[in-house]
Amino acid sequence: MAALAFSTVSLRAWDHEPMARAARRLGPAAEAALAPLQTLLRAAAALDEAARLSLVNQFFNQRIRFVADTEAWGREDYWASPLETLARGQGDCEDYAIAKYASLLAAGTKPSRLRLVYVRAQIGAQAQAHMVLAYQAAATDEPLILDNLRPEVLPAGQRTDLTPVFSFSTEGLWQGNGGAPAGDPLVRLSRWREVWSRTLAEGLRGYSDMPQNTADPR
Repeated sequence: MAALAFSTVSLRAWDHEPMARAARRLGPAAEAALAPLQTLLRAAAALDEAARLSLVNQFFNQRIRFVADTEAWGREDYWASPLETLARGQGDCEDYAIAKYASLLAAGTKPSRLRLVYVRAQIGAQAQAHMVLAYQAAATDEPLILDNLRPEVLPAGQRTDLTPVFSFSTEGLWQGNGGAPAGDPLVRLSRWREVWSRTLAEGLRGYSDMPQNTADPR
């Protein structure tokens, strides 16, 4: 499935000026968060994939405090852009996953290797709706899970507390975390359309938003 974009592509993985403008618009907390975010992106881009995943996962897990959208935004369900999340210093599971996804793309990870996954998470005696980020280098590899509930990046087989429901990215929508595409997430998930448009406007652009000169299946 072809990569999907919402605005003019860039040859850079992230653009300083749109990020700075967005931070100014969001206020002093966002401006203060901008330098650490850009430092993260530079550092992550220089690492191998395993180290990159760990660094990005740790960065957001340590900087963001988990709160429900009703507390953070005063509404039932709001998907925040990475800068919005960092400016608040708080967010729910979708916000963690979106921030990690956008940062990994901006650091050079191919979008075909990443999916945001809705799961049922067994937390104590209850199963709750939850979102994580999955990384899969090749279709035959076991996915690695980036999650705000756990500090480490773990293989999916070690996360028996999670049951995939569906997954999506800028490239498609799937049942569970694999198999044949099940539709366009930008039609099915209007919040995803909105938050990804805001994320691109903030200057966070990745492999999927840049012109490709050679075909690469993964």
